[in-house]
Formats: sequence, C-alpha cells, structure tokens
Amino acid sequence: MKQSKLIAPHPHPRPGAGLLVGSLRSIIVWRSRALLALVCLMTSLASSLVSAGVKIEHWVAPSGAKVYFVEARVLPILDVQIDFAAGGAFVAAGKAGVAGLTRGMLETGAGALDEEAIAGRLVDIGARLGGGADSDRASVSLRTLVSRTEREAALELMRTVLSAPTFPQAALEREKARTIAGIREAETRPDAIAGKRFAAAIYPDHPYGVSPTVETVSAISRDDLADFHRRHYGAKGAVVSIIGDVSRAEAEAIAQRLTEALPAGGGALVPPPVKMPQRATIKIPHPAAQSHVHVGLPAISRGDADYFPLLVGNYTLGGGGFVSRLMKEVREKRGYAYSVYSYVAPRKLEGPFEIGLQTKREQVDDALKVVNEVLTDYIAKGPTPQELAAAKKNMVDGLALRMDSNAKLLGYLSAIGFHGLPLSYLDDFAGKVKAVTVEQIRAAFARHVKAENLVTVVVAAD
Repeated sequence: MKQSKLIAPHPHPRPGAGLLVGSLRSIIVWRSRALLALVCLMTSLASSLVSAGVKIEHWVAPSGAKVYFVEARVLPILDVQIDFAAGGAFVAAGKAGVAGLTRGMLETGAGALDEEAIAGRLVDIGARLGGGADSDRASVSLRTLVSRTEREAALELMRTVLSAPTFPQAALEREKARTIAGIREAETRPDAIAGKRFAAAIYPDHPYGVSPTVETVSAISRDDLADFHRRHYGAKGAVVSIIGDVSRAEAEAIAQRLTEALPAGGGALVPPPVKMPQRATIKIPHPAAQSHVHVGLPAISRGDADYFPLLVGNYTLGGGGFVSRLMKEVREKRGYAYSVYSYVAPRKLEGPFEIGLQTKREQVDDALKVVNEVLTDYIAKGPTPQELAAAKKNMVDGLALRMDSNAKLLGYLSAIGFHGLPLSYLDDFAGKVKAVTVEQIRAAFARHVKAENLVTVVVAAD
C-alpha cells in the first residue's frame, strides 16, 4: 500500500487572523506538535505489547462495520485506520485511476470544509491523516492525542472526510494533471516500464494487471469519484482498526461514530478470478545500459494454507538479502548484479511471486540462466536444513522489531481484519514459522511456482 500522507501545514496565516489570534494559535500548534513529537519518541515502549502478547478484540458495530481493537495504555495516543474493498481491482473497465484519485481526494474537501480548512484543523490539533490505495483496498488513517479536545476534533474531522467528501472540480483537475504527468514520466524509466509490463503479463485480462493511462485518467469525472465512493466506501464493507489509550467502550463509540454516516452499501467484495499466464519471455527495447528483469507469476492469496511455507522458503531463496541463494549465486559468485531479490506478495486473490534484478544488458542472458537454474533447483529440493534453521531464526528474532510501535501494530491489525485472519495471528506467527519443514516448502513451491506459468520481462534487451 502506498505510504501514509502527512497533510502539510500552510506556510502563511489564513486571512482574517489577527495578531493576538495568530499568536495564540501558534502557541497551541507548538504545544500540540511538541507533545505529539514527545509521544512519537516514546513509541518504542510499545514493544512491551509484543513480549506480553497482543490481545485483539473484535466485534461488529451497529453500522455493520467490522472492528478490531487493541487497548494500549503505554502512550497517550490513538491510532485508527479504516479499510475498504476499494482498490484498483474494483474499478470498471476503462476507468483505471479512479480508485487512487477517489482516495487521494478525500482531504481536498469534505462537508463545509475546503482543502485549506481541513489542513488547518489538522495543524491546530496536531493530528495526522494518512492512508492510500493499492490493488485490493483503500485506507484512511488517523493519529491523534487522546486528550479530549484534540481527540474529539480529530475524530469529527475524520468522520467528515470519510462520509462527506465533495471532490472539488478544481482539485480534481489539479490531481488529474499531476497523475498524468507522473504517468508520462514513468513511461520513460525502464524500472517503471518493467513493473507495468510485468503486472500486465502475469495478470492477463484481470484488474490486477491494469495500470492507469493518460487516456483513462483524462476521462475521469467528478461523478466517477462520487459514484465509486458511494459503492465502495460503505459501512458494511468497512474494517475499523483501533489501537491506543482508550477503553473498549470508547473504542465501540469511536467505530460507530466514524462509520454510521457512511453509505449503506459496500458489502463483502472479491475481485474476479485470476487466470494463470502461459510461460513467456517478453523483451522490450530501451536505450538504458542496465537491463531490468522480472520473473514470476500469480502465486498465493493471503488466506492460503501454504502462506507460511512460501514465506519461510522465500527467505532462503531471495528474501533474506546477502544470505539468500540468489544473492550468492548471481552477485557474489558471478557479479552479474548488484542486487537480486525475490518476494511473495499475497493479495485478496493470488498475489505475485517475483524475482527481480538489474544487470548489464550484454550479460542479461547469462544472469537469467543462473536465476532459472537456482529457482529450478530450489523448487525441486527446497532449502538445506541449515538454511531453513537460519531463516526461521532470523524471521522469529526480527518479529519484535516489526511490531515495536503502535503504527506497526496498526498495520498488522488492519491486515488481520481486511483478510479475515485469526485473531491469534500475531501470537501464532513465531510458532507457525518454526513449524515449517523442508518438505512443506518443496510442496508449496511445487504447487504455486509452476514453470509452465512463469513469465519473464526484460526491459532494455538486445
């Protein structure tokens, strides 16, 4: 998912603010920022949650929204995220870009507030709105202090942004122009070209493989955004994640307050089925000195039973940096690439398994030969017992660092809610990793990484 966006403060006072009012506001802003900064510095204390176990509570709000809550009293702060099945996979044909623009424009106007007023209120209360959109979901997140004045103002602002966006025409034209400029710039870069073509190749005739174009973005209207919001930002499809210094009763009130005014629709949605690609090599001309290479296929959904065997196995193959097979064979032994990696990215449906690297264009065939040999051998044999033990140790030992703040825990909480994972997922993670065997890894790779479906895309190929 895209990184959270921090609403930037305005560099100049708003019209009509007198000297005294401006001075008082400056003091309030300074105090809120200082306190929030102090709280952020203390977030490492939240790692105590990891050692003590994470108690996740779950219920369905009267609005129909699913709620996931962790009470965390260490910090005087509240983090909230609301996710919707409103990613690119749910956009109608010919409308690519609607999902991203809808999410991106929520803070450009809502209710009686314009973009400047929304940004100004966030500055005044020291709160932060963020979120983004990817293939499956769109999210809106809030971080605020739990003191009553700041919290009430922040929650009311989030409610307004979520339920009453106005999608101002002037802002839409600006954002469309910005998006189009980004698309045109990306079309000149070999890395961006490779990523776009790879997605289209491994997801033929599926929304996961569709990217916004100049033409589709140019055709998007305000009505398109309003309609997408009405159909996909509904209360019944909302997943509310809350972590912070509030009680269960307070969390219940917060979840209902934020979702009761949302559109009535938005029930459980699933993208259309994924069609597996046929094995192919696609070479795309480009003047770059370095060839950009992607090898992969749609592999696994987030709820698949093979998730942990693939996750642990991929660590040894290409996900573990310098200890991975690919890095040793492609970089260390032969010097074909500075970096080579593999990853598994599960989605609502089959997300990609991918190997990526950059290499000199004159040696791309040699590098690809090594990559394919390593992958074929790994699928057949899996990791050695020593490699598996090292992978498990690194993954388990690194778990605390991946959950050492409320913000990181919020990410896990929202994933648990959106994908319907067990409430004990975090507590079970280490045990699931430790239980993986070489045989399970071999079987999982054999099921999900089949040679007849592997697609190779090379940009800057001779």
